Amino acid sequence: MLEKFKGCMLGAAIGDALGMPNESTSPNLQKMQYGYRRAFKGHPNAGLNPGQYTDDTQLLILVGTLLADGRFNEERYASALKELYARGNLRFPDGSIAAACEHMLRDDPTSAGVKSTTAGCLSLAIPFVLSYPGLSESAERAVRACNVTHTHPAAHAAVSTLAVLIHYALKGSGDAVAQAGKKASVEDEILGGRIRNALMLAREGFDTDTAVLKIGHDVSVYQTLPLSFFLISRYEEHPPDLLTVAAHVGGNTDTIALICGAYIGAKKGIDAIPADLLEGLEDRQRIEILAGRLHTVYERRLEQP
Repeated sequence: MLEKFKGCMLGAAIGDALGMPNESTSPNLQKMQYGYRRAFKGHPNAGLNPGQYTDDTQLLILVGTLLADGRFNEERYASALKELYARGNLRFPDGSIAAACEHMLRDDPTSAGVKSTTAGCLSLAIPFVLSYPGLSESAERAVRACNVTHTHPAAHAAVSTLAVLIHYALKGSGDAVAQAGKKASVEDEILGGRIRNALMLAREGFDTDTAVLKIGHDVSVYQTLPLSFFLISRYEEHPPDLLTVAAHVGGNTDTIALICGAYIGAKKGIDAIPADLLEGLEDRQRIEILAGRLHTVYERRLEQP
């Protein structure tokens, strides 16, 4: 199980770093390049080097560290996030997270959340699943953390859905995608319908270019999560292809590729991730150590009566 924890955390960060230079761009599926790249001049991520990750992984590490230290609560998370933003160290932050941080800097942090459907809170689901063996508890706690920045029910539904996906992938379940799709339908009818449609496109053999047009690739959870499900369904047997394609679909590529990387790492373990991508990843050792610490927390909770 430890190898799956490492694979999940590192896979998420690798996907994020691969998608980083293509964030907010048009799809580029005809001229895909394997491996890390630098963003074009003038891009918001132009200051990052190949292999560096974005705000998605920053939040993953921030929340994961608080959980591993046994210090997580929403107030500490809000304070740490506000400080990261105030120092100007949050990399091209999701607009809703930036707005929530501005609210926290000006007003009462307890009223900072924004009623938004953007996908900037999705990566929070991962460290909670890696900390709490019980699915209900991990999903509920992830939703409460999401509420610090995102108060919209669709964002909460998406966080719960991703928690289910990663939970069942860790368990080695062959129907993790189906289980997550069911959760989405229960939590948000529109999100569930869009995920079902995405999976139908994959089953019917639609090419990825067409799927991107039909599903969309923007920062909304209504597009980011369904497109991630399409890509997982289509490419999960070939992890390098899954990561490369996810990084070139345009739009919210960093989050889409992060979801795909977290899933494939959770399901297949660290050995499924190309060695050269592991070697070129920013903070690889730090993230791997954190994954080990979360695994210790997880195992300790499993042993509790």
